[in-house]
Amino acid sequence: MKITVNDETQEVSATTLAGLIDELGYGGARIATALDGHFVPKTERLRATLAAGARVEIVAPMQGG
Repeated sequence: MKITVNDETQEVSATTLAGLIDELGYGGARIATALDGHFVPKTERLRATLAAGARVEIVAPMQGG
């Protein structure tokens, strides 16, 4: 299905946000996620289902100062 990840259209097979994170190679990384403009905590990613056209944001914290 086609979804948008960080403003880029992608074809994915994952049906949940947790599955998408693994599919994109972020498994185990410390990241923040949002689905269709709503923050999704790590504990809810398995239940957050994806639909065609979904908009996902994946953000990794940056260090520096």
